[in-house]
Amino acid sequence: MPDRTSIYLDYAATSPLAPRVLDAMRPFLEETFGNPSSVHTPGRNARFAVEEARENVASLLGAEPGEIIFTSGGTESNNAALKGVMDAGSMTRLVTASVEHESVLRTAQSVERSGTEVIVLACSGEGSVIPAAIEAAIQTDPALVSVMHVNNEIGTVNPISDISNVVHRSGGILHCDAVQSAGYYDLKKLAGFVDLMTLSAHKIGGPKGAGILFAKAGVQVDPFILGGSQERRRRAGTENVAAIAGLSQALSIAQQDPRVDSGRLRSLREFLEARLETELGNQIRVTTPDEGSAPHILHVVFLDEDGSGLDGEMLILGLDMEGVYVSSGSACSSGAVEPSHVLTALGVQPSVSRGAVRFSLGSGTTEEEIDEAIDRITRVVRQTSGAAIGRL
Repeated sequence: MPDRTSIYLDYAATSPLAPRVLDAMRPFLEETFGNPSSVHTPGRNARFAVEEARENVASLLGAEPGEIIFTSGGTESNNAALKGVMDAGSMTRLVTASVEHESVLRTAQSVERSGTEVIVLACSGEGSVIPAAIEAAIQTDPALVSVMHVNNEIGTVNPISDISNVVHRSGGILHCDAVQSAGYYDLKKLAGFVDLMTLSAHKIGGPKGAGILFAKAGVQVDPFILGGSQERRRRAGTENVAAIAGLSQALSIAQQDPRVDSGRLRSLREFLEARLETELGNQIRVTTPDEGSAPHILHVVFLDEDGSGLDGEMLILGLDMEGVYVSSGSACSSGAVEPSHVLTALGVQPSVSRGAVRFSLGSGTTEEEIDEAIDRITRVVRQTSGAAIGRL
């Protein structure tokens, strides 16, 4: 974690490793080091740890152990879900949305080049995917539909239960990227609506490099990585035992009672939003919807006096110097010079979206931190505005 004077507001990008998670991982970084595919005692001990974690994860999702595939994280799981279903040949069309994560959109482009019909839907003005639009796109022909639960940039929550009804009436398959959902929503309930679901450990106090693809029994998913019999021949490669143990522990903590932290963080987010609007007035445009959004994400655009976006890179660097750590949007797109594809899909002009900043809260966020962060954010925004005026 950063030192006491710093304020970390980028939990949607990654979260600090929880102490209980490190404790769960430590034995497999030290004495229990065997390869889970080896038949000797160290290998069998490692295999037992992997399968124990699989059973725990399955229980948390209301699934069977055989429906859990361990991966390296959300990006791999999304790739494996979309390519795996298409390679299996059970579906010939893919329907997704313009506001999905890049790992879904770029995989959609890849399968389209391979001959799959791909339909990318527009979203509502608040960034949600409309079930009626999916219904119109698939009509009566079954398709693989990939829709995230919580948008990773602006926090909009999609109506997965309604989308599930539409998809399954036509005999289709529903994949859901739920990477941003695990600490705030009941995953067992969510898993009941979908056929495939993506999760990632490092968003919930777990280690980087560990993820899950839940694949419901009967959904054929061809292997994405070849070369071994691991994960029931669905994902070759030696399992990262320590990361899997940490993932299992992190998911257990996140799902103990997600409503508790959800309510606390929603109050903090609303406090942050209200104070920023009070301090900065027409210099702020909130892009996270008031209703139908996740509790931990607040996405805003900071504006100059002419209504154009401030220099987002300068804002983030200025905040970094003040010890406030945030992102411009998806951590997977940091460093990109292109406008956010999510904001573009919402109709936000590039001259405005350049001022976008995502604040995301987590288990370690306190009201005192938010209160102090507001002072620092206000100072940086005013300094950036002044610098922009000085260059005219």
